[in-house]
Amino acid sequence: MRRISTQDLGLKKRKRCPFTEAGLKAIDYKDIDTLLQFITERGKILPRRITGVSHHFQQLLAQAVKRARYMALLPFVAQD
Repeated sequence: MRRISTQDLGLKKRKRCPFTEAGLKAIDYKDIDTLLQFITERGKILPRRITGVSHHFQQLLAQAVKRARYMALLPFVAQD
């Protein structure tokens, strides 16, 4: 007898938090390359349901992006 997998039911695998998997404790606002992965080309912070980031790290990520914007490391909006 064959087991029914999640793909057979049309369910997707749960996304894993990239920060938890990497074993990070904090998110640095000066690490622009990491922050750019979590904002859109328009400058908006991507939601948790898209990125799979945990609640704790989403709060730290939002704070880091806002600090980087304030320090002029990231733009507030996209340049047209």
